[in-house]
Amino acid sequence: MKEITVLSGKGGTGKTSITAALASIAGKAVFCDNDVDAADLHLIFQPDIQEVFPFSSGTKASINSMECTNCGICMDHCRFDAIDYNNEGTLVIDPYQCEGCRLCERVCPEEAISAVENTNNQWFVSTSRFGDFVHAEMGPGEENSGKLVSQIRKKAMEIAKNTQSDYIINDGPPGIGCATISSISGSNAVLVIIEPTISGFNDAQRLVELIRLFNIPTYAVINKYDINLTMTKNIEEYLIFENIDLLAKIPFDVEMVKSMTLGKTIIEYNPTSIISGQIQEIWNKIKVSQDVVLQ
Repeated sequence: MKEITVLSGKGGTGKTSITAALASIAGKAVFCDNDVDAADLHLIFQPDIQEVFPFSSGTKASINSMECTNCGICMDHCRFDAIDYNNEGTLVIDPYQCEGCRLCERVCPEEAISAVENTNNQWFVSTSRFGDFVHAEMGPGEENSGKLVSQIRKKAMEIAKNTQSDYIINDGPPGIGCATISSISGSNAVLVIIEPTISGFNDAQRLVELIRLFNIPTYAVINKYDINLTMTKNIEEYLIFENIDLLAKIPFDVEMVKSMTLGKTIIEYNPTSIISGQIQEIWNKIKVSQDVVLQ
C-alpha cells in the first residue's frame, strides 16, 4: 500500500480539482482530505457520511459569573488580552483571543475560572462513488489542525489495511504550516501542483524546501501553464535543477471549471478531453515510479 499526498504552495492552484480527477482512475484506494482548515474535496465527492467523531482542538477559559467577584486579577495576568469587562462591568473572556494557557484559572482567588474543551470540530468516515473517504470540519479560529490531520490519516490507514486497498490519496493543505507537515510525514510520495505566477512559484519553492527535509520522492505538475509561458519556463528550469520530475503541463480549460460547478471531475465530465488524458498519464507515471521505488 502506497500513500500519495497532493500539495501546493498556495491556494487556488487547482490541487483539489486534480486530486479529485486522480480519484476517478485510482482504482482501489482510500481518500483523505487533509485540508482540514478549508476542506472542499467533499463538494466533489458528495460523500455519504457513515460515522461522525468529535475532535478537541484544545481548551478555552470560562468564567463562572456566579462565583466571580470581578476583581480583575485574571485580566491583569492575561498575556493575550482575552479578558475584559463588558458593558455591565462583568469580566468576560473572548474565545477567539484565549490561547488556553490556563494561567487565569490558576491565579483566580475565587476559583471561578475553569478550562473547557473546544469541540467545535468534527471528522467523518464516509463512502463515496470513488471509495472510502475520511474528512473533517474545523470551526472558525480553531487550532491544532496538524493533530487533526494525523488523526484522520491514521483512520484512513486503518481503513486501507482492512479493505486491502492499493493506495491512500491525500488532498493536502496549501502552504507550509502544521497541517502540511502532518500531511507529508510518512507519505510515500508527494505531488506538487504549481501555478505559473510569481506567488505560485515562490510558494512552491518554499514547499519543496520543506519536502526535502523528509527525503520523500517528489513529482510536479504545472497547472494552467499557458497563462504565463515565461513563468512556466522558469519553473521548468527550477524543477530540472532540483531533480524533480515534471509529470505534466496542464493548460487552462473552461471545461475544468464547468466540471467543478457540476460537482464532477474532469474525467467524469469529459473523459476524452486533453486534460483527462493528461491526468491518466500523471497517474500512470506515479504508479510506475512508486513501484520502482518500493521494490
